[in-house]
Amino acid sequence: MAADEQATAPPLRPYALVLFGASGFVGRQAAQYLAQHADMLDRPWAIAGRNQERLEAVLVRCSGRLPDIVLANADDPASLDILAASADVVISTAGPFAVLGSGLVAACVRQRTHYVDITGETPWVRDLIARHHTQAADDGTRIVPLCGFDSVPSDLSAFLAHTTLMQRHGEPAYRVKAAFRLRGGFNGGTLASMFQMFDSGAARMLSDPFLLNPPGQRPYGGPQHADPSSPQWDDTLGHWLAPFYMGPINSRVVRRSAALLGFSPDFAYREYLQTGSGIGGALAAGSLSFAEAVTQAVLNWAPLRHLIQSYAPAPGTGPSEDAMNHGSFHCEWLARSASGKVVRGHIADVGDPGNRGTTKMLCESALALVVNRDELPGGPAMGGILTPASAFGDVLVRRLRAAGMRIRVNPT
Repeated sequence: MAADEQATAPPLRPYALVLFGASGFVGRQAAQYLAQHADMLDRPWAIAGRNQERLEAVLVRCSGRLPDIVLANADDPASLDILAASADVVISTAGPFAVLGSGLVAACVRQRTHYVDITGETPWVRDLIARHHTQAADDGTRIVPLCGFDSVPSDLSAFLAHTTLMQRHGEPAYRVKAAFRLRGGFNGGTLASMFQMFDSGAARMLSDPFLLNPPGQRPYGGPQHADPSSPQWDDTLGHWLAPFYMGPINSRVVRRSAALLGFSPDFAYREYLQTGSGIGGALAAGSLSFAEAVTQAVLNWAPLRHLIQSYAPAPGTGPSEDAMNHGSFHCEWLARSASGKVVRGHIADVGDPGNRGTTKMLCESALALVVNRDELPGGPAMGGILTPASAFGDVLVRRLRAAGMRIRVNPT
């Protein structure tokens, strides 16, 4: 770099990254993960929140390269601006995001600070797109929500399906389906976010299959885009399938990725729960389909929803360490081109997907922004309200594989 270019280069910010919401259930796990991987950072890192004592308690639990503490409040825009201006990347685990996240994202856009979070609140993400996509794109700021189990496995499955079809056959993905098996629990923050969506009325927006698509990029809404609602046998996967409760979230994210990355305009994606073969799989698929319909009816009726909410785990709490260690997920995907070419593969990992898995996916996404910035899709100048696949692509695939996640594309 020439001397005059060096003289005009912006000064390094104090922190490579800051974790906001570090005293929450997932935040505590993320702080520990980052402490164990912070040696790859070229500068210090920090944890942030509004309560000094709680943040100090997080430090006690960490081993590795310990962070500094930064105080910031979701209700104080000035403190959020200071926080965002202090780091290259801000990570947030503080939900419900529609309540606690909008000010932080706005500060990151103002300060040109990259951002990742674990929200599954797609109506809120739709609001972020409307408010901030153009400015973030112009400034080269990557704002990447949905970097946990909502919706990294789904998004990377469709991404790998499309890129593999292009590499092997020169044809784009036409139809992609993903089938999940999982064992794990919910934490209080995830449930609070879900209840908030229903209480606010935002959950009604989930019925739009193209909720997150860019303006003017809404394909014809045929049955290939409809969320599954009944059990079915799938010959190609060899399993009974049931509706997946996360499908109305993940599929919207995948469709935004497809639009941003230029997949075929006829691309369609659906996802399911895999229940097995034989009579047991059929009975499980039928039971889960019925339970999903009942759950939706209950959540849409305020008195019953509030009753359930009163018994739900409180924010900041979640499954035990033993339960999280014994969790797992497996996502099998299959894709075909319009001419009938087929590829398939899977993404899987051990550990509770909504907690252990989410922590790994979130932190590796943030580390990709810090460590692998020049390798990311679109180059360093790309920005906007992005998805995991469009923001990170193969970089995140490589990082997650190195972190122990099993990500495989089957041989031809």
